[in-house]
Amino acid sequence: MYDKIPFGEGAFINRPPLLCGLNYQFWKIRMNFFVQSTEKGILEAIENGHFIPKTKKDGVFTVKHCSEWTESDSKKAKFEWMAKNIITFALSCYEFFRVSQCESAKEMWDILEVTHEGTNDVKMAKKHALNQEYEMFKL
Repeated sequence: MYDKIPFGEGAFINRPPLLCGLNYQFWKIRMNFFVQSTEKGILEAIENGHFIPKTKKDGVFTVKHCSEWTESDSKKAKFEWMAKNIITFALSCYEFFRVSQCESAKEMWDILEVTHEGTNDVKMAKKHALNQEYEMFKL
């Protein structure tokens, strides 16, 4: 009976949903809910990319060495690591190796999205084709 479930595991509030490659749309919605239920900084890391602490000296921004990070810098950087951890725990082995070399959680998310949904141009072409097909059946 449980082998008919499209997501392959039960729902847990403390474990991200599993993407096995066949259920991306379903996974994406559940993953958004899961990430929204965590700290806000994790969602920001996925949406905006990783935080790089910088300092301004003589009008020029330079990257801070980790020994110079403030407590706030460390917390923001930690959200990136937490986001990457959540995403990787939500992936099957095959999907994991697709994104394992990514530098940021945003890059991981974007690669999964393009892989399973296509680029914006592909999405628009699919939408246009569906609209044309609908118009043909409407007549």
